[in-house]
Amino acid sequence: MNIENEIFKRAKVDYNKLLKYGFKKDNNNYIYEKIFLNDSFKAIITISDKGIISGKVIDLDVNEEYLGLRVPITGEFASKVRDEYKKILLDIRKNCFIQNYFIFDQANRINNYIKEKYNDELECLWPKFPGYGVYRNKINNKWYAIIMNLDYSKLTNRSGEIEIINVKLGSEKIRELLKQNGFYKAYHMSKKDWISIVLDDTIGDNVILDLISESYNLVS
Repeated sequence: MNIENEIFKRAKVDYNKLLKYGFKKDNNNYIYEKIFLNDSFKAIITISDKGIISGKVIDLDVNEEYLGLRVPITGEFASKVRDEYKKILLDIRKNCFIQNYFIFDQANRINNYIKEKYNDELECLWPKFPGYGVYRNKINNKWYAIIMNLDYSKLTNRSGEIEIINVKLGSEKIRELLKQNGFYKAYHMSKKDWISIVLDDTIGDNVILDLISESYNLVS
């Protein structure tokens, strides 16, 4: 994963703030430039109207792109350039983006729904896995949903980062759902009592919300 994707993957751009921050509109793109490290380098960050973020660093001494930003060059100087570039990106994220719990829109919509309906806050229990979050019934402390991010290869022969939600259901219901696209045998949970649903809009929100309600009632 490149630097920009890693920093902005759980954030959503607020276009109203870009121009105030210093971005300039160029057709369908917003472009920001900043000189850093004693006027030796220039960062150029581009954000498209579809939220795609890219960036590069120009070595001003030779007026060429600094390749050490992307290739694994070791050494104190290369590390310093990358660190300073990351600081620029982090400041943009802080001032121009809305921080989300999750990477994909559907995961964030589901999180908001759970908070509104059940008044249950997401619990991030594992510092090593910031993309994992648990929802539990406040009355008996039992989990009824877990959202996780992982590689698709954990579920099937595809690859790429995804987010899933695990919900608890009856075994017969699980067998029926596994015949449909978007449903998989539970990852990291009992496959008899839980099922994994991919949060990439393959399954509609309403279907997932009904299954969450079923899981909530089951653990209650």
